[in-house]
Amino acid sequence: MNNELNKMIILRFIISSLLIVLLSACCEQGSGKVPDLKSKKDLSTSLVAKPYNSGFELAHDTYNGISAASDGKIYYVLCSQSADVGGQIYSFDPKSETIRHLGDLTELCGEKGLKAIVQGKSHVKFVESNGKLYFATHIGYYSTVDGMEKPGIPPAGYKPYPGGHLLSYDLTTHKFENLAIAPHQEGILTMSMDTKRGVIYGITWPTGYFFRYDLIKKELKDLGPVAGEGERGKGSAFRVICRSIAINPEDGTAYMTTPEGTILRCRAGEDIIGRVEGEDMKKDYFGIYDPSSSGSMGYNWRQVIWSQAEKKFYGVHGNSGYLFSFDPALPRIEVLERITSKVSQRSGMFDQFSYGYLGFTLGPDGHTLYYLTGGPIYQDGKRVTGKSSTSMGEAKGLENLHLITYDISAAKYQDHGPVFYPDGQRPLYVNSIAIGLDGTVYTLGRITENGKTRADFIKIKYIIQY
Repeated sequence: MNNELNKMIILRFIISSLLIVLLSACCEQGSGKVPDLKSKKDLSTSLVAKPYNSGFELAHDTYNGISAASDGKIYYVLCSQSADVGGQIYSFDPKSETIRHLGDLTELCGEKGLKAIVQGKSHVKFVESNGKLYFATHIGYYSTVDGMEKPGIPPAGYKPYPGGHLLSYDLTTHKFENLAIAPHQEGILTMSMDTKRGVIYGITWPTGYFFRYDLIKKELKDLGPVAGEGERGKGSAFRVICRSIAINPEDGTAYMTTPEGTILRCRAGEDIIGRVEGEDMKKDYFGIYDPSSSGSMGYNWRQVIWSQAEKKFYGVHGNSGYLFSFDPALPRIEVLERITSKVSQRSGMFDQFSYGYLGFTLGPDGHTLYYLTGGPIYQDGKRVTGKSSTSMGEAKGLENLHLITYDISAAKYQDHGPVFYPDGQRPLYVNSIAIGLDGTVYTLGRITENGKTRADFIKIKYIIQY
């Protein structure tokens, strides 16, 4: 009797183990299906993304464009590729789970009825200072000329794009203010802010003009191009523009990079853009790149944030997925760990997103880094690539979305696994992140419902374990 009982127990154990393996493989490999999410047990052990409908059917992929504010709400922009319908800005209240439409970017810039190419995007994070959120607008309507994306050629009866704007939003009065317009009628691709000194820094697209706006003086100053001919250049003159300006709050210095790996510096109050001597981003671990190639960010850092506790920056090199720290006081870059997904690390291949991922930030605890990255999909032992894109800055094929955390104080990496919608679909084209006050992860990605695909707001609820 005891032998029979033992056999039954062993058999049940084997069956349970096989089921766990099969469910794990189902999530990680090609079917995209997830465990039954109807039970609370499954919900507590799976990374489930809850999609919302903001009501904007034209919404297209958003890069950055989302941040958590001190009022507990999440603010985000849904972008548009239309010539005449601009991007839209919203807020999400986690307590009531309600979405509020705050405005149309074109109208907020005072360009309603102008019959010009609209303000289709916001490509930057919101920066909070003295009760206001600061952000910038960008062009979303493009034309392909000689195989490259260019500012959209205006349709008949329309004027060219007038240039990106710097805007602010008052968290108390809920009023927007149009602060300034970018130089040379270009969009604003990159923006950051020295909140202590009230100075905003930005880089335009497609040429890459670096500018500074002083909130007190209400003065914008163009400091010239910082990446050769930028993404307007052709052939050997082409240079990918840095997507993240790092601000040292201690002294107000702004840092950015070039595809060659040079770290540029603009000190507070100065009009000179110099280079950091004795250190750069050209590391063997990051790979080998042609600075004039449009297929990668080169040696540019992809996303960089400041750690007040460590008094240094933490960032990700896009193509390789390596986490690094940058101590501006020394100056020194230290390569820490590859924070791609575990399946990416095992595959030995670069991820499908050609520029790397912008969904990288520091959590409210001040020591946990959050990163949304890709992961290869396998079906019957073979890698599934799906439909490939040849456009720069887009995914080259199908991938899973993974949530990674890295505890700075413990130097601990953790891959929390792939993320799925309740119906088994994958969030795609994710390049943004915001962390709520309770540690909930928010992002923006593609959602397909009723046969239609749009970009929209997503909540990822999980329990962090260290």
